[in-house]
Amino acid sequence: MKPLDLQVNGYAGVDFNRDDLNAEGLHHACECLRQDGCDQILATFITDSVSSMSSRVAKLVQLREQDPLAREVIAGVHLEGPFINPQKGYVGAHPPNHVLPANPEAIKPLLEAGAGLTRLVTLAPECDEGQRTTAFLSAQGIAVSAGHCDPSLEVLRAAADAGLSLFTHVGNGCPMLMHRHDNIIQRALNLSDRLWLCFIPDGVHIEFFALRNYLRAAGLERCIFVTDAISAARLGPGRYSLAGWDIQIGEDLVARSPDGSHFVGSTVTIPRILNNARGPLGLDESHIQAMLDTHPRRAIGLAP
Repeated sequence: MKPLDLQVNGYAGVDFNRDDLNAEGLHHACECLRQDGCDQILATFITDSVSSMSSRVAKLVQLREQDPLAREVIAGVHLEGPFINPQKGYVGAHPPNHVLPANPEAIKPLLEAGAGLTRLVTLAPECDEGQRTTAFLSAQGIAVSAGHCDPSLEVLRAAADAGLSLFTHVGNGCPMLMHRHDNIIQRALNLSDRLWLCFIPDGVHIEFFALRNYLRAAGLERCIFVTDAISAARLGPGRYSLAGWDIQIGEDLVARSPDGSHFVGSTVTIPRILNNARGPLGLDESHIQAMLDTHPRRAIGLAP
């Protein structure tokens, strides 16, 4: 098994979303990822000003080019924002003042900074007028995922028609309280025959009993596990950062916003996901391999 994690914001004390990322830090993060059984990742950048995001992406791309291990481990870039829903609950840990409506022109500087390494973009379909950005990215072979969003079922279907092919961390990036039936989780599950559904299987972002329900409803052949790891992943309790957030990790190893109102990424690792998948989730090895290895590679076009 060679896990590919589609959503890694940082690892082992290193935050990819910091302006001062350096070669030593990037190499250390890649070493630790490999030690923990993660073969490859998409380095993930969350919402900030387009200029700040572009600068950070360009810095990582430059450092990656200089480091053979980083070139092996970092399979590409995942842009999680800034084209998401700015409403409270849906925006999550992303700063709403930097959220923008999606359009092809606005995303071009980020793609240029990625120098061809951008493989996945998370956006809100309801904030992509006419699904122009989704179609633009899909035409270039860049996978597009819905996330931090609240599109109607009709808009989500239109986005899938335009090239949308994934859904980012289903069950998260949405409010605690929603309509009991017509909500974004149910809409994502309804389109599981067309979308790859990504989940964070740490028992915190989604309780295991609920995740078992989601996996059963979606069908394991369309599901992917991600960590959404931040710099605190692999480390113990303490203070860490994610793109300017000051995060306190308690004894429960849960990453929460300073006011405790929502999660800020995750500290789960591949070894912990394997334990959770074999234990509370009761999955067999073939399904675990598919959701950590085969499916994510297919989803972003890296399947052999």
